[in-house]
Amino acid sequence: MSEGANGLQLRSLIKSSGELEISLIDVATPEPAADEVVVRVEATPINPSDLGLLIGAADMTSAKISGSRQTPVVTAKVSEAGLKAMAGRLDQSMAVGNEGAGVVIKTGSSEAAKALMGRTVSMIGGGMYAQYRCLKVGDCMPLPAGTTAAEGASWFVNPLTALGMTETMRREGHKALVHTAAASNLGQMLNKICLKDGIALVNIVRSSAQADILRKIGAKHVVDSTSPTFMGDLTNAVEKTGATLAFDAIGGGKLAGQILTCMEAAINAGAKVYSRYGSNVHKQVYVYGTLNPGPIELNRAFGMAWGVGGWLLFPFLMKIGPAEGQKLRERVANELKTTFASHYTKVVSLPEALDLSNLALYAKRATGEKFLINPAKA
Repeated sequence: MSEGANGLQLRSLIKSSGELEISLIDVATPEPAADEVVVRVEATPINPSDLGLLIGAADMTSAKISGSRQTPVVTAKVSEAGLKAMAGRLDQSMAVGNEGAGVVIKTGSSEAAKALMGRTVSMIGGGMYAQYRCLKVGDCMPLPAGTTAAEGASWFVNPLTALGMTETMRREGHKALVHTAAASNLGQMLNKICLKDGIALVNIVRSSAQADILRKIGAKHVVDSTSPTFMGDLTNAVEKTGATLAFDAIGGGKLAGQILTCMEAAINAGAKVYSRYGSNVHKQVYVYGTLNPGPIELNRAFGMAWGVGGWLLFPFLMKIGPAEGQKLRERVANELKTTFASHYTKVVSLPEALDLSNLALYAKRATGEKFLINPAKA
């Protein structure tokens, strides 16, 4: 890498005039400080958490493309309500991409930095939709020998979120889990963790095809929310497992309330004494996604011992501290090709990532569609 080399970086800008602009810009690669390295990015996934920054509240059905083949510019309309929701980022050009992997091509002067020279590493720290990233040694994890950048690209968000769910379960005294949108990459990882660790897991999916995906990897309890027998099926599964904790990727709508209702029904199925206040067993739903951005609808058919709250990975990691977080990272590294393997439906270059047909697929947030960007791809 030559001194002061430039590289393309994907940027997202929401203008106060009501327009989203996604573009590729040429940026200078900084010289690494003593405890920093420069990585040539070779793989970075498009996660649901990235889409909030990439497209924000824009109406992607209005998207148009201009510019050249190598440096396209995508624009789309943002409603007045969307502008209010995005107020904190208006008129700021923002780098996108939470995590990725690549090869260290330049290092700072510290021994820890120099030890990474030439290594393939996974990275966290934002701005990964770029050809080069300069970041601290502590934000890199050397990948085991024989592991490719593509295999290590999704090492952080989904694996640590799935591990965070089971760890939260243990810390809060629950013995089994319910998970929604369960056929996702994250959901499949969670199934593998639970099967390996002996944790009972109830999977809620939205189609028979998604149910088949999970059963093929050994999932024992799968219920389809589109089935006319959904509430009975979910109650039966919760009764069999004793699940009193759920992680919900959907967010809006009736599902959180339905889960609590079925948990209460399962608990009451074995109750010896009636209470007009419901059971005294605490039931908890944590919302960690926004596949449905609408309001959460609760029917209050689940007594008084319940909670609905938000759950995010980074606050969880701060809560458990660096030492416990490192244990989780080490497990991911050791099981990267098995438990935490990710599967991608398409690999695209940075310019291809802005193709309107690809952007339309991201916006759908469809289960089974997962894209990987290779910024080094021509």
